[in-house]
Amino acid sequence: MKVSVSKSKNQTIYYLSKSVWVDGKSTTKTIEKIGSEDELLKVCGDLTPLEWAKQYAAKRSAEEKASKKDIMLKYSSSTLIKKESCRSVNVGYLFLKDIYYDLKIHDICAQIAEKYKFEFDLNQILSMLLFSRIIYPGSKRSSLELSKKFLEKPDCKLHHVYRALEILAKENDFFQSQLYKNSEMVLNRHKRVLYYDCTNYYFEIEEADDFRKYGHSKENRPNPIVQMGLFMDADGIPLTFSLFNGNENEQPSMKPLEKKILSDFGMTKFIVCTDAGLSSTSNRVFNNTPNRKFVTTQAIKKLKGYLKDYCLDEDGWHLIGDKIEYKLSELDEIE
Repeated sequence: MKVSVSKSKNQTIYYLSKSVWVDGKSTTKTIEKIGSEDELLKVCGDLTPLEWAKQYAAKRSAEEKASKKDIMLKYSSSTLIKKESCRSVNVGYLFLKDIYYDLKIHDICAQIAEKYKFEFDLNQILSMLLFSRIIYPGSKRSSLELSKKFLEKPDCKLHHVYRALEILAKENDFFQSQLYKNSEMVLNRHKRVLYYDCTNYYFEIEEADDFRKYGHSKENRPNPIVQMGLFMDADGIPLTFSLFNGNENEQPSMKPLEKKILSDFGMTKFIVCTDAGLSSTSNRVFNNTPNRKFVTTQAIKKLKGYLKDYCLDEDGWHLIGDKIEYKLSELDEIE
C-alpha cells in the first residue's frame, strides 16, 4: 500500500491506496482516507504528516500480508463426532435471500408485526418457508426441519409457524399490494396486458368443510378442492391472486380480483386476456371501457379450417394505430 496526496487551495488530504487488477489492467484504488494535514498534525508528534502517513501505510501493508498467510489445520481420523452435531450447512438459499430483501418483504413483515404486536419473528418465519419450499417443497413441519441445516438457522417453533400463517392470511390483500409496489422498484412490470386463469388444489381429507368443497378437480381426484384465480403481467410474473370455494363457478372470480387491482394497485389501463372458459358476458362487459379491453384466447389448432387460414394468413396485419400493412413473419422483427 502507498500514500496518495490530494492538494487543494485550502487543505492537503492523505489517502491510502494500492494497485489492483481490473479487467486485465492495473489501476490504483483508494482504500481509505487517512486524514487531512491539520488532523495528522495533532497525532504525528515529531514526524511530518507525510512521514506519519507512510508509517501507517507500512503498518496496514504488514497487516494485510499477515492476513494472507497459509493456515494449516490438523484433523484426526479417530476423533468422534458428537451426536446430532452439524458438520455441513445449506447455503443454496442465499441467492433467494438477496431477491427477498430486494423486494423489501422484510419491511412488509415489520409493518404487519407492528400492527399485531406478537412475539415471534414474522420475517424469519416467512423467509424460512419461502426458501425451504423452493429448495425442497414439503409440509410446514418438514420445512422447519430442513431450515435447521441452513447457514442461518431460524429460531422459531412449529406453533409460531401456524400462527404466522393465520396473520398472513388476514393481511393477504395488504401484502400483495405492497409486494407489487416494491417489485416496481426492482424491475419494469409490463402491465398493459394481464393474463387471468384459474386452477384448483385437492386436499386428502374425507369430508368437505366450509371452504374445501367437492368440485371438478384438475387432476380428476374425488377429493374436496380449493380454487385459485391468478393475474399475471405480460412477462408471466404473478400480480395478484384470490382463493374461493371448490364448488363455485370460476367465471365470477375475475371481477372482484380485477377491482382490487384497480383500487389497491393503482392500475387503470390494461387489456385482460383469458381462455374461453372465463370469457363470460359479464367479464367482457366489465372490461369494455375506454381504458380496459378484453381478449379471449383460443388454440388455433381447435378452430375450423377457414378460421385457421384466417389466423395464419401471411398478409394483412396491422399494428394498433398504424395503417401500414405487414406480413405475419415481419411482426417479430418490429419493436
